[in-house]
Amino acid sequence: MSGAASNWSPIDGTTETLDRASATLIHVDRLVGILRQAVLAAVAPDGVIDKDRIDRHQSIVHGFAWCATYAQALVQLREWAGRLDEADRLGATERAILAAAFGEYLAQMVGGLWMSQGEIVRPSDFGIDPAEVEAFRTGVADSVRLGTDPELSVWIAHRVAETISEGGGGDPGLCDETLEMVRDQFRRFTDEKIAPFAHQWHLRDELIPLPLIADMAEMGVFGLTIPEADGGLGMGKLAMCVVTEELSRGYIGAGSLGTRAEIAGELIGQAGTPEQKARYLPGIASGEILPTAVFTEPDTGSDLGALRTRAVRENGAYFVTGNKTWITHAARSDLMTLLVRTNPYEPGYRGLSMLLADKPRGTDDEPFPAEGMAGGEIAVLGYRGMKEYELSFEGFRVPADGLLGGREGEGFKQLMATFESARIQTGARAVGVAQNAMELGFRYARDRIQFGKSLLDFPRIAGKLGRMIVETMAARQLTYFAAREKDSGRRCDIEAGMAKLLAARTAWANADNALQIHGGNGFALEYEISRVLCDARILNIFEGAAEIQAQVVARGLLGGRN
Repeated sequence: MSGAASNWSPIDGTTETLDRASATLIHVDRLVGILRQAVLAAVAPDGVIDKDRIDRHQSIVHGFAWCATYAQALVQLREWAGRLDEADRLGATERAILAAAFGEYLAQMVGGLWMSQGEIVRPSDFGIDPAEVEAFRTGVADSVRLGTDPELSVWIAHRVAETISEGGGGDPGLCDETLEMVRDQFRRFTDEKIAPFAHQWHLRDELIPLPLIADMAEMGVFGLTIPEADGGLGMGKLAMCVVTEELSRGYIGAGSLGTRAEIAGELIGQAGTPEQKARYLPGIASGEILPTAVFTEPDTGSDLGALRTRAVRENGAYFVTGNKTWITHAARSDLMTLLVRTNPYEPGYRGLSMLLADKPRGTDDEPFPAEGMAGGEIAVLGYRGMKEYELSFEGFRVPADGLLGGREGEGFKQLMATFESARIQTGARAVGVAQNAMELGFRYARDRIQFGKSLLDFPRIAGKLGRMIVETMAARQLTYFAAREKDSGRRCDIEAGMAKLLAARTAWANADNALQIHGGNGFALEYEISRVLCDARILNIFEGAAEIQAQVVARGLLGGRN
């Protein structure tokens, strides 16, 4: 530990720390309830939520989602600390992380919460009684005072400085021997086969090498959650999060390779016919079949109900015409999960169907050799390892037995059933990127000497790193919670939205702060943090932008899921 480390020390023992957190959560729950009633008064004055009012009052609707997300993150951090305590693993570092998370999030909830840069929501925006705000402030005052002490973040940073590159930053609290073994296995794999090469892949704008994909397939990445009977490992979403986080810590492209397999595997596993399951699931699980998700269109974005790509059935096949965009890994994929409109007379979502469309794998010279299909690459800042494409279809043929589930008009419903898993997985990707940014920041701060001492010896630098540790743990535990809910068979669209919302913001904040620690060097392409910053930015956009996540969370909670 550096000689300039903070003098702060966790004077409270385990019992005091846990009891304070539990008592504080009572006040948090009350405030969230008050905010919910205030938003309902604005958007449902007659007891029925009005869409136009939701749009008109979007700032407080989304602000409520953020407050509820903070509240759930605090609940899950308290649960995390409780699990560690039961396992006799709740150390001083973890107690400090818990205190700092409570202090910062509570202070923001009462004083102004950052939804994004330049967008702050305050209790006064909801029009609630100032006396209620003051009661909350008083009730959480001790937690805020302890948790926002500037010395605390500095202490946390110095506490973990020597172990951060080995997975430090607090015990993740998996408390499961199998999951901990998986985490260690993939951490070693990432450190050996991904992290040393990722930056050059990015700079050269190269696809992730096929030998690495083969190695990942051999480790079971693509069949992680596919049932054993269908060729997979039959593990849960929590295991998926652990694997995804470690792979994304090395390179977001590696962590994202499994996303397409996850989406396709869940679509086919939940909605496919027995023949479709037998045909595709074993190949997806083994990595022999690389799928891609083909949903988004140039003029629709998140508004899938406005989708226009048309599929006409003739002579035992569907013929697809239309345009798609932002299709990841499209050239090198073997299977498209292709969302199309099969009934032009049904408005919105009801006329949509999902096709399982085989395609030949492209090459550098001929990326899209299929008849009736063409495409072009979209040049991007980051997230380059699989490349992004625009696709056009002109009479592209898909055999009729490629209709997912054998029924038309089910496409949107089938897709919605996968959104929970996809957003949980994206939360895990974001946690991995956040951890990567944090590790890079620590490494540079330790090694860089300025004015005769390490950057880590400057309190503001150490404070930045300490806060990265705290919020990364909050995002991690919220993501793990959503995964556990999914594994338990419970609906978790709200929890998945919360996980993605917080984790994506954390990844961006960590990357931005880590680049700031690098100073001018961070702006140089030769430093890895320049790539991580670009990669982190997409997390707030794909799989549903932050605004969409806030809308999902708020609508769910306002509609009664609280």
